[in-house]
Amino acid sequence: MKVIPNAHKKVPMMFRAQVRDRSQLQYLDPKKKKAGEKQDVELWADEWIDKAELISGENAQDITTDTFQAKSYQISWRFVTNGGQDDGMLRPVIGASGIPFYPGSSMKGAFRQACEQLEKKGDIPLGSCNNYCGDDLEITPGLLRFQGAYPINDWTIGLLDLVHPQQGWQVMTRDTNDKPRGESAYAQISLYQPTLRFAISCSKPLLPDRWQQIWQIWEQAIAAGLGSKVSTGYGQINQTSHPIVYRAKLKGQGQAAKLIDDTGEFRPNIFRAAIRGHALRIFGGLTDSETAQQLVENLFGGIQQREATVGLLGFQFQASKSDIKPFGSGKYAQPAYEVEGELVWFLAKPLATPNQELILKKLVGKLMQFAMILGGFGKSWRRVDHRKFFEEYYEDSYKALIGCHWQWLGENTQGRNVQVSGLKQVSGFLDNVRQTAREWIQSQNNPLREAEWAQDWRESWHPSNVQVWGRIADNADESAAVRWFHKPYQQRIQGIQSEGSIYRSPVTGKIGQISLIWHRMYPLIVLRRDPENPRKPIIRPSPRYLEIITIFPDESTESNDFLDFMNSHPEQFEQLWGDKN
Repeated sequence: MKVIPNAHKKVPMMFRAQVRDRSQLQYLDPKKKKAGEKQDVELWADEWIDKAELISGENAQDITTDTFQAKSYQISWRFVTNGGQDDGMLRPVIGASGIPFYPGSSMKGAFRQACEQLEKKGDIPLGSCNNYCGDDLEITPGLLRFQGAYPINDWTIGLLDLVHPQQGWQVMTRDTNDKPRGESAYAQISLYQPTLRFAISCSKPLLPDRWQQIWQIWEQAIAAGLGSKVSTGYGQINQTSHPIVYRAKLKGQGQAAKLIDDTGEFRPNIFRAAIRGHALRIFGGLTDSETAQQLVENLFGGIQQREATVGLLGFQFQASKSDIKPFGSGKYAQPAYEVEGELVWFLAKPLATPNQELILKKLVGKLMQFAMILGGFGKSWRRVDHRKFFEEYYEDSYKALIGCHWQWLGENTQGRNVQVSGLKQVSGFLDNVRQTAREWIQSQNNPLREAEWAQDWRESWHPSNVQVWGRIADNADESAAVRWFHKPYQQRIQGIQSEGSIYRSPVTGKIGQISLIWHRMYPLIVLRRDPENPRKPIIRPSPRYLEIITIFPDESTESNDFLDFMNSHPEQFEQLWGDKN
């Protein structure tokens, strides 16, 4: 018998055992990366799309007959369906000719759900759902056959997707050199901005107005989001059929996420990650850690005891501008985004009682304002964007891009969300955030247990655990604190004072270790009352910034020395919130 050398290497990755030296889709081998070789998951995807087909243009047109119709809709960001698992990796259902496929059964489920909702609202006649989809009780078939959907644009681009849970590491872990178990990056396969062509057939000819109603129901279904991970921004089109909880226009710049192949992508799920983390911090300062985590799971969903839960809130970000540009060179080269758009938080499932809606809207608004005043979104959100506030940092050598910068966009958004226009308003705003969180906890019939707050978390938002300091900077060039992160904040004077520095210390953190400090330059906007229209304030932009340092002291020498320095009121910094030392 002829022996085939390395026979296993002739088997496609898709069919190999998930063991070392065969196929490990969730393992990124640093040796391969250094050698410029493709990872197993990249080979898996290459082998798949190399043999797969694209739908030709002549087969991708919309079709309208009295028994069969097909229409196309574009997903605004990514689309993922769970077609089975390969070593824990989510991947689409793969249909004929290797083309990813949205099953007709899933399409029917989404259509039926939307149909039932419209029946309850009285928008379509009772019985429409059973007529179209069949009656399970009477075991009668429906008129419609749901054929599913195929992508009709080039779906092979940007398939490899990374998800990276970091809740424990970002908020709860004291020693951030040691990442919590289960918080590694995970690969999944999702389609990037696919245009999906959905097809429906009918067992008998229908008039045009009936087909119009059928597609209106389907548009209601698709506006709720399709596929998996909908609450994290996947499977959304540029409209939603869910009740809107909050909307705001934003613009921002910062480091874009890198995919496995090092290409950059602006990933809207940074908004959910930030707001979810802030909710956990604030709840953790008001109740015990277990209750705080449960409250966050109820709001945003997650994985509890290996079971996925759907949260109350979902979101969409509709970008009106989204640019990815390279920044830096050599080992410091990285993609950077500039983006503008509207962020919408919606109610993904019904509230337990209608009277919770008002407090939920208030809570989401406060969480968004909290994020905008004290930090930012995405990678390096704890730092100001050095390109904007420390331009000379990049003059003398190649350096990494640090920080991000976000601001409200448009007068309507500013009028609703500008809660702080000076130092004196910060304390009241933060107290108001906590009070709103208290009201939400109580509305969920959970105990406050303020004496049992999560004291073992690094960033629980309790006045004993965090201090907020602030000053007014006249313009973007007047940030005082940005330089303290890169050189001594206090020079040594012989016989008078020692050098003070947090540079490269645990206080400022480093790659792989989270710092104890947030630094924000919040653009100041002044709202004036308009006597002719009291409901709409006059917006007064300002070149000034509210410079804020948020610190979670850890009793280390560097931390204590820095707080002593802050208590000397350098550059007119004053403590705005938190217990005094």
